[in-house]
Amino acid sequence: MKIKPLKDRVVVKYSDEGLEKTAGGIYIPDNAKEKPQKGSVEAVGSEVKELKVGQTVLFDKYSGSKIKIDDVEYLIVKEEDILGIIE
Repeated sequence: MKIKPLKDRVVVKYSDEGLEKTAGGIYIPDNAKEKPQKGSVEAVGSEVKELKVGQTVLFDKYSGSKIKIDDVEYLIVKEEDILGIIE
Protein backbone atom coordinates (compact mmCIF):
# COMPACT_ATOMS: atom_id res chain seq x y z
CA MET A 1 0.00 0.00 0.00
CA LYS A 2 1.43 3.35 -1.02
CA ILE A 3 -0.96 5.47 1.02
CA LYS A 4 -1.42 5.69 4.77
CA PRO A 5 -4.70 7.24 5.93
CA LEU A 6 -4.62 9.78 8.75
CA LYS A 7 -6.66 9.87 11.97
CA ASP A 8 -10.11 8.27 11.49
CA ARG A 9 -9.82 7.61 7.75
CA VAL A 10 -10.03 4.21 6.04
CA VAL A 11 -8.78 3.19 2.58
CA VAL A 12 -11.23 0.83 0.86
CA LYS A 13 -10.63 -1.08 -2.38
CA TYR A 14 -13.75 -1.60 -4.48
CA SER A 15 -14.76 -5.19 -5.10
CA ASP A 16 -15.95 -6.25 -8.53
CA GLU A 17 -19.45 -7.60 -8.40
CA GLY A 18 -19.79 -7.86 -12.17
CA LEU A 19 -22.93 -7.11 -14.12
CA GLU A 20 -26.53 -7.98 -13.31
CA LYS A 21 -28.94 -8.92 -16.08
CA THR A 22 -32.57 -7.75 -16.00
CA ALA A 23 -35.51 -9.91 -17.09
CA GLY A 24 -35.53 -8.03 -20.41
CA GLY A 25 -31.88 -8.95 -21.08
CA ILE A 26 -30.33 -5.57 -20.25
CA TYR A 27 -27.07 -5.61 -18.28
CA ILE A 28 -26.88 -3.12 -15.40
CA PRO A 29 -23.41 -2.26 -14.07
CA ASP A 30 -23.01 -1.84 -10.30
CA ASN A 31 -22.21 1.85 -10.65
CA ALA A 32 -25.71 2.48 -12.06
CA LYS A 33 -27.48 0.94 -9.09
CA GLU A 34 -28.61 2.91 -6.06
CA LYS A 35 -27.40 0.57 -3.36
CA PRO A 36 -24.54 0.51 -0.86
CA GLN A 37 -21.16 -0.35 -2.33
CA LYS A 38 -18.93 -3.15 -1.08
CA GLY A 39 -15.17 -3.18 -0.68
CA SER A 40 -12.19 -4.46 1.24
CA VAL A 41 -10.37 -2.43 3.90
CA GLU A 42 -6.77 -1.92 2.71
CA ALA A 43 -5.45 0.48 5.38
CA VAL A 44 -6.71 2.24 8.51
CA GLY A 45 -5.71 5.45 10.27
CA SER A 46 -4.36 5.61 13.82
CA GLU A 47 -7.71 6.63 15.37
CA VAL A 48 -9.84 3.91 13.70
CA LYS A 49 -11.32 1.71 16.44
CA GLU A 50 -13.66 -0.87 14.91
CA LEU A 51 -12.20 -1.75 11.50
CA LYS A 52 -9.25 -3.93 10.56
CA VAL A 53 -7.37 -4.48 7.31
CA GLY A 54 -8.93 -7.27 5.27
CA GLN A 55 -12.53 -6.81 6.42
CA THR A 56 -15.28 -6.43 3.83
CA VAL A 57 -17.40 -3.32 4.43
CA LEU A 58 -20.44 -1.52 3.02
CA PHE A 59 -20.43 2.21 2.26
CA ASP A 60 -22.64 4.70 0.42
CA LYS A 61 -22.09 5.17 -3.30
CA TYR A 62 -21.27 8.86 -2.95
CA SER A 63 -19.21 8.81 0.26
CA GLY A 64 -15.49 9.56 0.56
CA SER A 65 -12.85 10.59 -1.95
CA LYS A 66 -11.87 8.40 -4.88
CA ILE A 67 -8.22 7.88 -5.79
CA LYS A 68 -6.46 5.67 -8.32
CA ILE A 69 -3.12 3.99 -7.61
CA ASP A 70 -1.52 1.62 -10.13
CA ASP A 71 -4.80 1.38 -12.10
CA VAL A 72 -6.72 0.28 -8.97
CA GLU A 73 -9.51 2.49 -7.59
CA TYR A 74 -9.62 3.14 -3.87
CA LEU A 75 -11.90 5.20 -1.69
CA ILE A 76 -10.81 7.15 1.38
CA VAL A 77 -13.68 7.47 3.86
CA LYS A 78 -14.12 8.38 7.50
CA GLU A 79 -14.77 5.45 9.80
CA GLU A 80 -18.20 6.91 10.64
CA ASP A 81 -19.19 6.72 6.95
CA ILE A 82 -18.82 2.91 6.88
CA LEU A 83 -22.33 1.42 7.05
CA GLY A 84 -21.40 -2.05 8.21
CA ILE A 85 -19.03 -5.00 8.18
CA ILE A 86 -19.83 -8.14 6.18
CA GLU A 87 -18.85 -11.29 8.07
